[in-house]
Amino acid sequence: MKRLIVGVTGASGSIYAIDLLKKLQQIPTVEVHLVLSMWAQKNIAIETDYKLSDIQKLAEFNYKAQDLGAAIASGSFLTDGMIVVPASMKTVAGIASGYSDDLIMRAADVTLKEQRKLVLVPRETPLSPIHLENLTKLARLGVQIIPPIPAFYGGPTTIQDLLDHQSMKLLDAFQIENNFRKRWSGD
Repeated sequence: MKRLIVGVTGASGSIYAIDLLKKLQQIPTVEVHLVLSMWAQKNIAIETDYKLSDIQKLAEFNYKAQDLGAAIASGSFLTDGMIVVPASMKTVAGIASGYSDDLIMRAADVTLKEQRKLVLVPRETPLSPIHLENLTKLARLGVQIIPPIPAFYGGPTTIQDLLDHQSMKLLDAFQIENNFRKRWSGD
């Protein structure tokens, strides 16, 4: 059984998190611990037709972003890693500087200090030099940066095709077997 933390921040693109959570729910060997920031909740209401309760049902465990006493705030709570999707530049900056202002940043800090896998899905454009410096610093620390950049070799025709590709890349980062999207097999 894999145990993953999924943090959802207030950056635009909450549908990426929702799609990933739906796919993770279909994989019985993965236990999901979910944290939604206050702004993530607001963006979900703005960007989608999903109710907060529907999204929370996609995870085995849910935590309040202000709960710094939660299990996932401690290194003694064993996980296989964490995905922050989408990752706001505020959260990226907090993680890069070790500023654990909320549970998402604290869980990411713990993931780093315990040398577990941390994946960020930054959702900002254009990126400023400050954003790039923070992302570069994290990449040098071993954080995998997987921005939602579509691939067109599979011939996507719908937004769902693009979401499938992004979720596939995130699941691949944790060696979670999946076949939600056609893979490149050569020309």
